[in-house]
Amino acid sequence: MLKGRNSHVRQRLRSLVGVAATVGMLYACASIGRPDGGAYDETPPRFVGSTPKAGGTNVNRTRIALEFDEFIKLEKPNEKVVVSPPQVQQPEIKTNGKGITISLLDTLKANTTYTVDFSDAIVDNNEGNPLGDFTFTFSTGERIDTLAISGVLLEASNLEPVKGMLVGLHSNPADSAFTKLPFERVSRTDSRGRFTIRGIAPGAYRLFALLDADQNFAFTQKSEAVAFHDSLIIPRFEERIRQDTTWKDTLTIDTIVERKYTHYLPDDLLLRSFKEINHSQYLVKSERQTPQKVTLYFSEKADTLPTLTGLNFDEKEAFIIEKSTGNDTIHYWVKDSLLYKQDTLKIKLEYLYTDTLKQLIPRIDTLKLSVRKSKGGTPDDSKKKKKKEDEPEPTVFLKTASQIPSLLDVYGHISLLFEEPVTEYERDSIHLQIKVDTLWKDVPFDFEQDSIGIRRYNLYANWEPAAEYVLSVDSTAFRGLYGLHTDKIRQNFKIHSLDDYGEIYFNVSEQGPVAFVELLDTQDKVVRQVSVVDGKADFHYLSPGKYSARLINDTNGNGVWDTGNYDEGLQPEMVYYYPQIVELKALWQLEQDWNVASTPLDRQKADDLKKQKPDEDKKKRENRNAERERNKR
Repeated sequence: MLKGRNSHVRQRLRSLVGVAATVGMLYACASIGRPDGGAYDETPPRFVGSTPKAGGTNVNRTRIALEFDEFIKLEKPNEKVVVSPPQVQQPEIKTNGKGITISLLDTLKANTTYTVDFSDAIVDNNEGNPLGDFTFTFSTGERIDTLAISGVLLEASNLEPVKGMLVGLHSNPADSAFTKLPFERVSRTDSRGRFTIRGIAPGAYRLFALLDADQNFAFTQKSEAVAFHDSLIIPRFEERIRQDTTWKDTLTIDTIVERKYTHYLPDDLLLRSFKEINHSQYLVKSERQTPQKVTLYFSEKADTLPTLTGLNFDEKEAFIIEKSTGNDTIHYWVKDSLLYKQDTLKIKLEYLYTDTLKQLIPRIDTLKLSVRKSKGGTPDDSKKKKKKEDEPEPTVFLKTASQIPSLLDVYGHISLLFEEPVTEYERDSIHLQIKVDTLWKDVPFDFEQDSIGIRRYNLYANWEPAAEYVLSVDSTAFRGLYGLHTDKIRQNFKIHSLDDYGEIYFNVSEQGPVAFVELLDTQDKVVRQVSVVDGKADFHYLSPGKYSARLINDTNGNGVWDTGNYDEGLQPEMVYYYPQIVELKALWQLEQDWNVASTPLDRQKADDLKKQKPDEDKKKRENRNAERERNKR
């Protein structure tokens, strides 16, 4: 009896174990993901075969099938995968388990080498390990064109690597080829701005880059970012030798074998991308948000102001004009109360306008400007807070923004910004005093209207380091255009001590005849700008912190960086970065030698300043973070 019972129990156990094994196998088959535990898989997928075969000739089929050794997926194929010659109709690219199918919708060209450049779009399904720089090649003719060129694309104004921009070749040397014909061979930049164009036939080519907004592989829109190489490119190759080392263990070399390989040139091409200035001049909009002010907005800067003629009023001496630096935004402040109380102002406006031939021609517009009413309407007077019968009306002052930091730099100044133009002010009503022991003493200062903003006034003085000051302005000191006057102002502030500052001196060489240096913070923002004089760019009174610098060869001497123009064959002005970030402490004086040509342009900008980070670095950080989280569990 006991043997029979034990036999029955063993049969039930074997049955349960079999069920558990079956369930485990089914779960394993259904789950493609990695089970918890163990190190991360960092091995990328491996290409194992294709139809047609890789490097095949006399291919006439438009459907291509690729096979890999594990389950794969495509990341951002529309951005990363590039077919060359470029396809007018976007190819269909799909994944299926361990395979990829490519359907070319354009008719294949005869005797042409085709390349499908996947860049790093192919990744394994589990960990996302990329199969970097994978390219599939075939030819419709008897031979494969194998020449290749490579280089890097940078944003011209700040040397940022440009990701995802087309880089292409034309064998036609005419300037019009870039603007009228699609590229013959094409590639796309990766996250480091690098590019490689493959499958090139022998010959001479012109090299371009294009942010192709309309996807026609030609520079047909002036809003598209572009780059062009000044010289003809002649692809070539040379045989080189590399040494392969095998190791007996981690410390002992077994053998060193020399192997020949083919290296393709040029491999150090540099392109600098830019957007051309939009020279299309037109009136964007006109508005009259308040009765007292008319504003005109233009699309582009202009050398002269438009001519304004009143149709239902006399425009002579009717306005105070406030304009931007480039005359693209113009405010007309109406002087006469009888005029600004009119519901509608009718104006004839004469200005220069860009026609369809890109020529500036005179144009006349008629404007009817009415005050824009608030959507909310006028508040109900009955809901307003009631005041006592003997309570006086509150005084309305001319609004003033006093821009006075509590701790002012020794080279700084004070600004007063008024809500409307000032017609008069009393200089004697402005007082600046310094604290000496316990007493306040008057100090001299200069007070003047800003050279650009007519509603801004600036106060300058020879500030005493570490001293305490007070600025006081009597009431009614300033009177505005519409009769309001200012309230009294009183504000205390201090000046930085010289012990709070450091200095950086750059000894610059190999720059152009006219140049300036911009001091940058760690966010790549400009802190200060100075001209290079006798090879020196000195920055005084700097707060402690980390800095870098950018030098601009100011070809036209206008004090700003200027972009390029393809039609004129004009490259953007050259920009160089000091290749280090320096840390400045109080009372330090740092002297830095800077040869702007000693470091290749694509290696000058420090990684910490770059906004565009390499994708592979991002992936490593993601894996490290995931590993930490997994270890916590």
